[in-house]
Parts: sequence; C-alpha cells; structure tokens
Amino acid sequence: MKPNFEAMTNAELKAYALAHRGGDDDLEALRVLFSRRKPDSETIVFHPPKTKEEEQEQFELFKRIIDEKTRKKDTDC
Repeated sequence: MKPNFEAMTNAELKAYALAHRGGDDDLEALRVLFSRRKPDSETIVFHPPKTKEEEQEQFELFKRIIDEKTRKKDTDC
C-alpha cells in the first residue's frame, strides 16, 4: 500500500525519501515536500546597473544589507 505523503510531516517525508532512494515513491515524497516550500520572503534581486550612479546605489544598498545581517547575527548569538 502506498503511503499518504500529504499526511506526513516534512521530517517524515525527508526520512522516507532517504530510506527509499531509487524508487518511484521517493520522487513522489520529494514532490510533496518541495510543493510545501515557501519562497524566501527576504530575497532581494539586483538587476544589472545601467549607469555608474545605479552601480554605486546598489553597492551602498548591498553594504547596508550585509551590515544589518551581521549586526542581527551578532545580537542573536
């Protein structure tokens, strides 16, 4: 009997896929697991700059983001 992948937790799906590698069921378990993935809400897309000013603005924004993440990481530790 085929397991009910939709009823499994993410941890159970991972364990099942690892235990049943190479079969068709592991792919189905992974499909269900991947379908539950939520996009990263913190994703920032940088498009290629068209001018030197845009390049500088992106660079400053990038530095600011790195500084914020570094500070947050330091306070979490």
